[in-house]
Amino acid sequence: MNRDASRPAPRLSSPTFSPLYRQIKDFLIRSLEEGEWGPGDAIPSEGELASRFSVSQGTVRKAIDEMASENLLVRRQGKGTFVSTHTDPRSFYRFLRLVPDDGEATHAISDPFFCAAIEATPEVAEALGLQIGAKVIHVKRVLRFSGEPVVFDQIYLVADLFEGLTLEGLRGGERSLYSLFESDFDVRMISAEEHLRAVPADAQSSELIGVPLGEPLLLVERTAYTYGNKAVEWRLGLYCTRRHYYRNVLG
Repeated sequence: MNRDASRPAPRLSSPTFSPLYRQIKDFLIRSLEEGEWGPGDAIPSEGELASRFSVSQGTVRKAIDEMASENLLVRRQGKGTFVSTHTDPRSFYRFLRLVPDDGEATHAISDPFFCAAIEATPEVAEALGLQIGAKVIHVKRVLRFSGEPVVFDQIYLVADLFEGLTLEGLRGGERSLYSLFESDFDVRMISAEEHLRAVPADAQSSELIGVPLGEPLLLVERTAYTYGNKAVEWRLGLYCTRRHYYRNVLG
């Protein structure tokens, strides 16, 4: 989507309140949120942005560098800077960090089996910043690695943002869930916070993942956010770690 040339460039406030490059970053994020550039689109060059905001290219570069480090933008040598997208295969393991013991990453196949609108329980409402009883979409699925069931996910989504989501739609194609949310509902997951702990397998997870009742599983509780730090997904994933481990790279 091209910017309306008649729209004046935003006025920058005094850097006394915020570093100038942070102000540029905030304006760029707002442009992404408003759809000026969509996932996969090239953004203007550093020179063009510097001219638009009446700042130096170095200031723009610092803002873009920080956004790239946060996976909002992607630099491509000799091609320019692009808006990150979940359709990029390189982004797949950013949110799914389960790896086989042999270290060979394999593509996970999503097998959803439940999708319905429900009322938010107190726990779900708190996680998503909603009123108790607000409508959410509840999704259940199993993730399979090389045909083996490894993860049982229960996912809760802000219903207003995913109107029309159906079990049939979730089952269509080989796209990741976040790629589907981005392309079909214009909701991009920007960041997430996860809490991990060990729990015993209950009757449902025992049957779905194929482990004995009471066997230790890794519970990964995730809240995912879109632009503006808005919570849009709360997920409870039970991971079987018999032949897989959770990998997180620091630094």
